[in-house]
Formats: sequence, structure tokens, C-alpha cells
Amino acid sequence: MRSERSIELAYHIAKERYAEAGVDTDLCLKLLDSIPISLHCWQGDDVTGFEKNASGASGGILSTGNYPGRARNMEELLQDLSTALKLIPGNSMKVNVHAIYLDSPKPVERNEIGPEHFQTWIDWAREKKLGLDFNPTCFSHPMAADGLTLSHPKEEVRKFWIEHIIQCRKIAEEFGKQLGKRCFMNIWIPDGFKDIPVDRTAARARLRESLDQILEYPVNLKYMRDSVESKLFGIGVESCTVGSHEFYLAYALQNQLMLTLDSGHFHPTEVISDKISSVLLFLDEILLHVSRPVRWDSDHVVLFDDELQQIAAETVRNGIDRVHIGLDYFDATINRIAAWVVGTRNMQKALCKALLEPRETLKQMEKEGNYTGRLVLTEELKAMPFQSVYDYFCLQHGTPAGYDVMENILDYERNIQDKR
Repeated sequence: MRSERSIELAYHIAKERYAEAGVDTDLCLKLLDSIPISLHCWQGDDVTGFEKNASGASGGILSTGNYPGRARNMEELLQDLSTALKLIPGNSMKVNVHAIYLDSPKPVERNEIGPEHFQTWIDWAREKKLGLDFNPTCFSHPMAADGLTLSHPKEEVRKFWIEHIIQCRKIAEEFGKQLGKRCFMNIWIPDGFKDIPVDRTAARARLRESLDQILEYPVNLKYMRDSVESKLFGIGVESCTVGSHEFYLAYALQNQLMLTLDSGHFHPTEVISDKISSVLLFLDEILLHVSRPVRWDSDHVVLFDDELQQIAAETVRNGIDRVHIGLDYFDATINRIAAWVVGTRNMQKALCKALLEPRETLKQMEKEGNYTGRLVLTEELKAMPFQSVYDYFCLQHGTPAGYDVMENILDYERNIQDKR
């Protein structure tokens, strides 16, 4: 276990090195502490939820693995989340909730859920000084069994999901109102076709009409804001996704909504880091779902890889108040606490490294056409001691640095999760 003295000593050395490049590490740490990251509740139970007849994820979503210790109810999930949050430094965390994680003693149909079914979440978040985000759940349900929801040709099916999402907007508004932290509500639907459709236009027209009806319900944007999320394809909808990137980008622009960019929802050779600057020229805010696809949208735990670092860099360069970060993966092959902690801390490390970039110097080099200097400096920055700065961030918040988190994770596994 590393000592406080060694962490502090390493930080002061790093501070001097970054100061030589014109970077104030103390200021960077303050900024890092101000960036909310929304921790997704569905990692804790493999996207099962708490509906009375819950059967697991479907609709192009697949959670693989059966690692022991899965949360089976609200009490266990909140206990697991609380444990994970103790191992994640910072004062600006949020938790992202899906509609299937309601707390109700009796069955409630999805188009009848309300804020009262999520008061447990609100009370817990208030106690932990957290914000909450929200998501309608338009999958894993008999009314979504044929792969269509808001774009379904049957009016009664569309009506059901319209009502569900309107209820979700009410819940999101209540989250923001009671907690004093704006809630971002993300709309994703699984709609699509396994084989090549003839009339894509009709399906997308129905989706647009459904969204229009949803947005007619008035909410206070002080407390919540809607975002729409695209996807390239999913299991069972390989040939056409109704809610494509082009559809939702145009719809968000026309209706002044947020757009969600999910790092697993594009072609394997596409990256969302390149899209951030373009989209923010036309939208005031965007939402990110940071995941890690492996060949397809398989939602692996976020690694500290090149794309994560570029996502963080573009977030910082374009305004940390305009890019809102949520995580989205569900790995059931490893300890679920570790999955939360590793992914979130990697996101924080990437943001830390991005904040330590001497942006004005690099921008000036680029403006002057000094591409050689830009290349040399950016390459040197890769080996700068950002990890020492992040370790000090952990120390400031009383959380273990580096591999020391494993002792806490394994202790919780032995004493709590293994007994489930």
C-alpha cells in the first residue's frame, strides 16, 4: 500500500514539471473535481431491473457472464453503488437510472410509472449528495418483442411507449426539482429491422411523430433536459436502425434537444471524439455515453485507451460545461464493483490528462503553422506524470490510489457479495 508521503512527493515533482510547460496542476484538480460523471446503475445487476416479472435484457442488448454477487434488489444495488462511490474520488458524481429500476411493492406497467416509484432513489441520492439522470426503458418488454416501439405501425403500441416516455419525463423533472441538480433524460429505442426494409421513410416518419407527441408535454428545463441517442445496429436489427445518427442529429437541431453520442453506437472505424467539435457548433450541449465496443456494441468496461483519451481531450477543449459524461457498459464476467470503479477512474484519468494539456500553447503553434513544434510537444506530453497528479486527487478525497482499491473490492466481495 502506497504511503501518503510517497503520493505527495510524486505530486510535487509532477507539479514542477507541468509548471515548466505553463500548466497549473492545482487548478486542473479543481476543474477535475467539478466535472460530473454519471455512473450507470445497470452495471450492478446486468440490466435486469426490479420489475416484478424481470427477465433480463433483450432488444439487441446482451449481458454476458455470470460472476457471483449480482445485486438482486434495490437494497443490494444501492449498497453496491455506495461501495463503488467510496472508491471513486470527487464531489460531482451522478448516478444514471433506467425506468426498470423502480421501487414498488406491486407490479406497475411502464406507462403508469411515476415519481413516487423512484422516491427511494431520490432520498438515497440526496443523502449521498448526488445528482440523478434517467432513461426510459423501451426494451425487455412484450410491447417491444418484435423490435419496434415508437416507430411501430400499430398505433396502440406507439401510444404505449409515448405514454411511458412522457411519464419518464415527469420523473426526470422531479429528480432535478428535489435534488437541485439538473437531470438529463436520454431517449434510446431499439427499433429496427433484421433484413433490408423497403420503406424506411414510413418508419422514421412514425418515430418523428411519436417524438413530437412526447415533447408536447411541458416540463421545466431548469430541472431536466431531453437527449436523443442513435445507434448503427443491434442484434436482430442488423440491416436498419430507425433512429439513426442522421435522424437524431436533425431532430435534435430542429427541436433544440441534446444529442447523445455513444462510443459503441457507430461503425467500428468511427470514433465519437471526432464528432464532438462538429456537433457543438450547432447544439449548445451534448451527452456522452462512454463505453468500449469490441467488434460490435458489446459494452465492455472502459479502458484508458487512445479513444478514451481523445474523448476526454475533446470534452475539455470544447467546454466541460457543454459536454455531459455518462458511462454505459455491463460486464458480468468480472466483479461488478470493480467494473464501475475501473471504468469511472479511467474516465477521470483521461480527463485529468486532458486538463493538464497546455492548450493555449498548442493552439498558438497550430495557428502559426508550427506543426513540428505541436508534434514534439504532444508526444512529450504522453510521458508526463499525469498519474501522479491523479493519485494526489485520490489522496485529496480519501480514496485509495492505484491498485490499492483491490483490497477494498475483494474485502467487500468476501464479506457481502459472496454471501448472496
